[in-house]
Amino acid sequence: MSPSKAPIIPKEVSNYLQQSHDRIFENNKKWAAEQKAKHPEFFEKLARGQSPEYLWIGCSDSRIPAEAVTGTEPGEMFIHRNIANLVCNTDLNVMSVVNYAVRHLEVKHIVVCGHYGCGGVKAAMTPKDMGILNPWLRNIRDVYRLHELELDEFSIDEDKRYDRLVELNVIEQARNIIKTAAVQQSYAKKGFPIVHAWVFGFTDGLLKDLNIDFEGELEKIKKIFDLGAYE
Repeated sequence: MSPSKAPIIPKEVSNYLQQSHDRIFENNKKWAAEQKAKHPEFFEKLARGQSPEYLWIGCSDSRIPAEAVTGTEPGEMFIHRNIANLVCNTDLNVMSVVNYAVRHLEVKHIVVCGHYGCGGVKAAMTPKDMGILNPWLRNIRDVYRLHELELDEFSIDEDKRYDRLVELNVIEQARNIIKTAAVQQSYAKKGFPIVHAWVFGFTDGLLKDLNIDFEGELEKIKKIFDLGAYE
């Protein structure tokens, strides 16, 4: 059997790929020069370490750059992103991020930020085998199961049901953060972090605070998930 040959890429495609690659480095040089011109000690300050006030857990969607929509600067926000902004206790990635942000960086706020029009949430609403995505989407489907009665009230208006599931998913992921030992112990000892649930809207570019009652949620959760005494 002859070895497979590499595909022949048309020259215009190859040129485009190179240009799109080069553009990133051109933009980087421009950004670095601008930062240094405005703040001569900018990079020296960054090199000394980080002490962000916020941990942002958002969706991987390319249209929502956390720093841009919040007006924050490098060093002000510790960021983790995944499909549909999930916080699963079996996901060592997000659990490690939460633990590090709370115990070592001592963030004051943790934000779970979803967005309307989320493809992950939409996929979870679709009764279809999604292959390797099934275990991940099951977490969102479980949110639907928990709030089935409320969501079924929007059976006539699919868009409203979709938007509401986005909100409920964000709230549920915020609850998952409140269930962690790191958050409970830090809040008991220091009075922070506070957990927030936000949603970003593409139609107006605004963040919506779902105004979860952090202390109320913490008290309800501690009936079963009280981990604050173990340190």
